[in-house]
Amino acid sequence: DNGLKAIENLMEKKGKFDYILLETTGLADPGAVASMFWVDAELGSDVYLDGIVTVIDAKYGLQQLKEEKADGLVNEAARQVALADLTIINKTDLVEEEQLNQVRDTVRSVNGLVKILETQRSRVDLSEVLDLHSFDCQDGAKLAEKLQLVKPTRPHLDKSILTVTFEVPGDLCEDALNAFIQDLLWEKKFCNKAGEPMTVIRLKGIVSFAGKAHQVMLQGVHELYEFNETPQLWVENSHTNRLVFIGRNLDKNILQEIFISTVVTNGGKK
Repeated sequence: DNGLKAIENLMEKKGKFDYILLETTGLADPGAVASMFWVDAELGSDVYLDGIVTVIDAKYGLQQLKEEKADGLVNEAARQVALADLTIINKTDLVEEEQLNQVRDTVRSVNGLVKILETQRSRVDLSEVLDLHSFDCQDGAKLAEKLQLVKPTRPHLDKSILTVTFEVPGDLCEDALNAFIQDLLWEKKFCNKAGEPMTVIRLKGIVSFAGKAHQVMLQGVHELYEFNETPQLWVENSHTNRLVFIGRNLDKNILQEIFISTVVTNGGKK
């Protein structure tokens, strides 16, 4: 909260700042920090959340991603990859191609939606890092295209975070979708076949609400989520809801079945 207040005080010096890049500590949960700005944007601040970037060390990143945490705690490195809109794999000159492939595959296994940049000595074109628009409706059209390409992932790590995706045709009941998301994110009511509660760290989707002509973008980070209507209109008879869940203990079949039985007002599954 102190950091947020400091930035808001700086923003009072209007015209002095184009962009704020906030670097957290190596062990920080970026979701908690991002959530502050996301919530604050709702309060009318000039500051809005643009995106989350995670930097991965090509030589040691894999070791950190595979590190087992006691008492079932989430691996911080894996969480940072799960929450990222963009990952930068740095120091690629220090590893062989085989190890680099392992790092790529592990990142993709955690977060099937993330964009990956590879670099040496952290040299990255700023246009790749700034103005990501990952949390606003400008991302709607790009997100709709990306969601069609996302593949479900298989865990590379024990008790790992992975990506689950499905698409369901038809219109949704907005109240029922709210209840579904709240049961999933807040109440942790859904369990996998082993009886372990599903934990969602990041959630994205394009959905069709009954009676609304425009596509609606769904975003979630930890326990926060929101809907944003996008400028994109649905083409008649092509209302396909696409959702991506990134988290632990996820079971696609169970999630999809609950979603269809409780949220979809018409249509079937794909």
